[in-house]
Amino acid sequence: MPRTVLLRDWLDRQLPCQHPDQEFSFEPASADASFRRYFRVGLPDGSTRIVMDAPPEHEDCRPFLKVAALFRDAGVHVPEVYAEDLAQGFLLLSDLGHTTYLNVLDATTAPKLYRDANTALVDIQRASRPGMLPEYDHALLSRELELFPDWYVARHLEVTLGAEQQATLRSVFDKILANNLAQPQVFVHRDYHSRNLMVSGEDYPENPGIIDFQDAVYGPITYDLVSLYRDAYIHWEEAQELDFVIRYWEMARQAKLPVPDDFHDFYRDYEWMGAQRQLKVLGIFARLCHRDGKDGYLKDMPRVLAYLRQTCERYLELRPLARLLDQLENRRIDVGFTF
Repeated sequence: MPRTVLLRDWLDRQLPCQHPDQEFSFEPASADASFRRYFRVGLPDGSTRIVMDAPPEHEDCRPFLKVAALFRDAGVHVPEVYAEDLAQGFLLLSDLGHTTYLNVLDATTAPKLYRDANTALVDIQRASRPGMLPEYDHALLSRELELFPDWYVARHLEVTLGAEQQATLRSVFDKILANNLAQPQVFVHRDYHSRNLMVSGEDYPENPGIIDFQDAVYGPITYDLVSLYRDAYIHWEEAQELDFVIRYWEMARQAKLPVPDDFHDFYRDYEWMGAQRQLKVLGIFARLCHRDGKDGYLKDMPRVLAYLRQTCERYLELRPLARLLDQLENRRIDVGFTF
């Protein structure tokens, strides 16, 4: 039986007690880069719900439920869970609306929206404690880095690295891992960016609504921040980016989070964490295209590459990766601030 039929049958059993003998509307809300699908359910009273369809052979709803509870306890706005069927992979959730940060971000709206996003991030990080989420450890970070040679280089560019190039990549990966694993550990959303933050109210804590957090881990404190401000889907000039990042850093220090007292040190950690994420994202975007037939992400690759090149050109230890990128794509970028 098609999953959509199963889903509608399940909804028929969840909703009639509130609205007997009345029809509800049912339409696609969104899909993400996984096997999950989301539908918007319109109720007769005009309110709406979101239903998540997560095929259990591919997805596990339990991490979503656990992280939702942790983040809700931290005081941030995540979907309420009205009903669940883990065996079938169905969740009935509150609807955080249609409008993502990406839909409305511009020079005028950004300061307010990002202030709320920074506040939510600090509250999540303040609530952190070990043992609650999987660790963003060496093994997981390494597996993510491998997406770059396996999918971006070999499959997307159709390039076979020579022995010297492979050695260069391994050396740089080791340096990135050492830096990022040395950072203080907090709860990490792991995809904290403009497509996963919803404009859901006038002020914090209603805004932002936070979604797509089921892969959260316990890991480096700069990961979510660099996901937010070196966003694969929107770019800010570095002077503006620095302003946003400094405002977070000041807020984090006031909240007694374990960030360096010297902003220079913090920004270095932020950029090195960014290199890790950008290598991962390039691999994921390539995999989504070539394995899953989702080529819409290819248009965002140049933005991600530009972030990666900027960081690699800035730090001596990462410049061999910049030269490797030159060999792979014969491209260069101008560098702004230097540390």
